[in-house]
Amino acid sequence: MKRRDGLLSLVALALGLASPRAFAQPKPRAAPARVAILDDANEATRERLWAALRGGLRHLGYVEGRDVLIAAHFAGGDPDRLRTLAAETVAERPDVVVTVTTTAALAARQATSTIPIVALGPADPVKSGLVASLARPGGNLTGLSPNQGEIAGKWLDLLRELVPGAKSLVYLTDTSNPGEMLVYRDLERKARAMGMATRVADATTPQGVDRAFSSMQPARPDGLVVATTAALLTQKREIVDGARRLRVPAIYARQEYPEVGGLVSYGADSLALFARAADYVDRILRGTPPSELPFETASTFRMVLNLAAARGIGIAVPQAVRVRADEVIE
Repeated sequence: MKRRDGLLSLVALALGLASPRAFAQPKPRAAPARVAILDDANEATRERLWAALRGGLRHLGYVEGRDVLIAAHFAGGDPDRLRTLAAETVAERPDVVVTVTTTAALAARQATSTIPIVALGPADPVKSGLVASLARPGGNLTGLSPNQGEIAGKWLDLLRELVPGAKSLVYLTDTSNPGEMLVYRDLERKARAMGMATRVADATTPQGVDRAFSSMQPARPDGLVVATTAALLTQKREIVDGARRLRVPAIYARQEYPEVGGLVSYGADSLALFARAADYVDRILRGTPPSELPFETASTFRMVLNLAAARGIGIAVPQAVRVRADEVIE
């Protein structure tokens, strides 16, 4: 296995060690700051990502329990539970709420128009109505986006490199997530311009995964793109197995899939994104309104390539793809 970037260097880069805040002590407070996490998935799904946020806060001088109290709320993929948790979170009156995904950000914003919100992972915060603009968010919400809509074309280019004659693909996602459907529409538009037909399938449950792959059997697509949403992660092995069984080359938005046998992932560096969010939390706790913090889009991306998976489905990976990979699983 080859790793070009260590986790520590990624976190350091995300936080920007040149910033004077990197070694400053937190603003003195009469009581610890209260940070609430609102996540639409289960705790295990993003455990290492939330650990990156906590690590980022430690790097900025916060000691959990002394300077900051972090209360985490996980909906486990249940939309009704998410709305209930959003209301309960707001009722606790935290100093800042950190959400992940478009769905969780919308739930938090519907629950409060005054408590600052740092939203991580919304695919298109402007089109989904979370902010007025990236430069001037307005209101009580800002954050960081993985920029999925912009990299949809990269997924298509990568598929064409692996399967030069690709004419059709299926996008596996959470069809109830408005942000994910914005990504799909972007993907669909760009694929059409390249002469590729697309369709979308929900894969948020084991039954959904079974239906999705059963529907591919009569006319196997040339490729598969699997969305970044954590709602699919609990089915990651079933998704990887389904792609292998049908011998469909799959492009994943998250590196967790190649780690369990998927072909290749390309997407925003989530660890860097969550570590960077600590800086936003810090600025808000120091008094900067969310409306004055531009909504950032990801600038660090990673590709993880699994050569064993490629051999298993008979794909010859071009050298141009191999050399671009940040990590190669042999």
